[in-house]
Amino acid sequence: MAGNTEPLSPRAKLAVTAGKAAAAVSRAAGRGSGSVIGGRVALKLDPDLLGRLAQHLDVILVSATNGKTTTTRLIAEALRAAGPVVSNALGANMPAGITSALAGGSDAKFGVIEVDEKYLAGVARDTTPKAIALLNLSRDQLDRAAETRMMAEQWREGLSGSKAVVIANADDPLVVWAASSSPNVVWVAAGQAWKDDAWSCPSCGGVMQRPGDDWFCGQCGFRRPAPSWALNGDYVLDPHGSAWPIHLQLPGRANKANATSSAAVAAVFGVPPQVALERMYQVQAVAGRYDVVTFQNRELRLLLAKNPAGWLETFSLIDPPPTPVILSVNARGADGTDTSWLWDVDYTQLAGHPIFVLGDRKLDLAVRLEVAGLDFRVCETLDEAVSYAPPGRIEVIANYTAFQDLRRRVGN
Repeated sequence: MAGNTEPLSPRAKLAVTAGKAAAAVSRAAGRGSGSVIGGRVALKLDPDLLGRLAQHLDVILVSATNGKTTTTRLIAEALRAAGPVVSNALGANMPAGITSALAGGSDAKFGVIEVDEKYLAGVARDTTPKAIALLNLSRDQLDRAAETRMMAEQWREGLSGSKAVVIANADDPLVVWAASSSPNVVWVAAGQAWKDDAWSCPSCGGVMQRPGDDWFCGQCGFRRPAPSWALNGDYVLDPHGSAWPIHLQLPGRANKANATSSAAVAAVFGVPPQVALERMYQVQAVAGRYDVVTFQNRELRLLLAKNPAGWLETFSLIDPPPTPVILSVNARGADGTDTSWLWDVDYTQLAGHPIFVLGDRKLDLAVRLEVAGLDFRVCETLDEAVSYAPPGRIEVIANYTAFQDLRRRVGN
């Protein structure tokens, strides 16, 4: 059950009203949804507003380097079977954006909240969540985010003694180490395609042994816990050993893994796997990701990839050669200004695809593709890239602000 349901104080009501007004002004000025500026204004007037807005909700927090926006959406759809949901569905995942989202959920039963990795401990302290889903940790925004082991330590300290049920990926050693400080953990075998951030033991620094899907540290004995939920092909295996088919409109193995973790979260609140997974089928796209749009009389599929792990997953779901691929990379504040991560991506997987390169950092990407031995064409605009692309649907892969630029250009 949700906790304290005292009505909002006059100060909190004023903060909510002012925040909504600021957001409306931002939208009218064409500066986006206004959720961040609205939340900042509200928190300035009432620094404790986030906790006050969460007090009547069963809060679920979702954090990870990759997949948190999609998983948040899948959990929200599943939990709507049990009651109204408020969620930061557009991905504004720092305290200001979260505050704005919760301000619109006075009648909700559940608050399903995506949280930036860096802010997880603080948001958990403010909102007293009933469940926390931890999917993965990998390198991301090297100029802003802490090194992965340091991030795992922040999580571990923040979750220590938490009363929340923690639903954690048993296949990611960093997540397991972070979650192990919590007394109530549900382990999910969701997989880990990107392993380059988990070769040393987060507990002792020793070399991790990774035979098959298992992992363990030969020095201190830290090892993969036995999962109670698992992704097995196109099925979710629940703790009773029952297999439930996954039918998603979202592509790729990564989204099946997201659905598995989401089903485990929904079960904490009494929503059975069959019901949860059926509801997840309704999700066709998430904040523009996976959308297929028509532009210049061509079909474009829009795919977001923000870091090496995300690019690896995205390469696994695009159509095979000779499907044309447009790559766009920026390095603005929301992306992280350090593009050295481009050298961690195995671009040779794009061999055989006609490749077109865009974005503020197109020349950085061009050098990386040149070293990978790939043929490509550098273009100034999306229109130019589409005009040169051979027939067929075009796969468009971009990092965060480049993705938003492309969405605006295609009117999505």
